[in-house]
Amino acid sequence: MTRADFMARLKSGLIGLPTSTAAEILSDYDTHFDDGAADGRSEAEVAAALGHPERLARELKAEAGIQRWQQEKNPSAAAGAVFAVLGLGALDIIFLLPLLMGVIGTLIGFFIAVIALFFAGGVMLVAGPFAGFPGGGLAALLAGLGTMAGATAAGAILMILTVWLVNGLVWFARLHYRLLKPALESHTPQNPGEPA
Repeated sequence: MTRADFMARLKSGLIGLPTSTAAEILSDYDTHFDDGAADGRSEAEVAAALGHPERLARELKAEAGIQRWQQEKNPSAAAGAVFAVLGLGALDIIFLLPLLMGVIGTLIGFFIAVIALFFAGGVMLVAGPFAGFPGGGLAALLAGLGTMAGATAAGAILMILTVWLVNGLVWFARLHYRLLKPALESHTPQNPGEPA
């Protein structure tokens, strides 16, 4: 594979990354070819040593998604990390994806219940004293505040569980991919037309 072919395939695989990140990665791999040429190695030898550009791009995108999750810890970063890891093909998607979707669906259901409980506490807090709440106006205020505080605490616990879930998925994917990588590399042809 020539330098131009390798770089074009790598650039194509990095679509979706921020432009500055992709440019930095491409510059690094361009430097590998310069260093190889300085050492007297051919472009084909350098390309073979670097590996398949498509797989390399998937690994780099997954690592970028994981790093973004570790820095930002927000739902967008979590989704990016999960999809980047799934893009590696390192997970046994047939078994893990249905389980993961069930857990995510349950978490979303709990989040909706927590939000509804918080608003119900707010309604109890505001309307309870005027609606003849059992125990009087003070009981309505305290019950509303207690319900809102309980919903807030439950939401915080759900957020912690969600962060643990994403961190666990990322850890599992990295471990699983490290174990599979040697097997994948031994069965991957060096050139697209070459048999495995």
